Amino acid sequence: MKKMLVSAALVAMSTCGALAEGVAHHVAIHVDQNDPQVMNMALNNAVNVSTYYAAQGDTVEIELVAYGPGLNMLIPGRSPVADRIETMTLGMDNLAFSACGNTHRRMSEAAGEEVPLFDGVSITPSGVVRLIELQEDGYAYIRP
Repeated sequence: MKKMLVSAALVAMSTCGALAEGVAHHVAIHVDQNDPQVMNMALNNAVNVSTYYAAQGDTVEIELVAYGPGLNMLIPGRSPVADRIETMTLGMDNLAFSACGNTHRRMSEAAGEEVPLFDGVSITPSGVVRLIELQEDGYAYIRP
């Protein structure tokens, strides 16, 4: 009987330990407007989601996908939120920025040279397709 109680206690402790490890969440944030208020809302969403889940003992991976006019938010010299993006890129290892390759190519062609992006921004072939892929992979979709 004593062995059964010890075994039951070990099973209960291992189950509680598994629950204490937390849940992994995935969030895709969509930005397609050249509007600092929209971008700040998107960045606020990223910080708030990250803070909330960390307090719950969960993890969250966040990918912000910019395309169309929203790509301006990821271009040095054009982005009115450049300092905030730089700070967040350095301080949040669970936040990734993706730029639409189609939009980037068109902007670069119009400029006659490669348009630079902030350090750490990945180029995806298509922003819309990237959002579809993320949702198909189980990411929650947020549009500020």
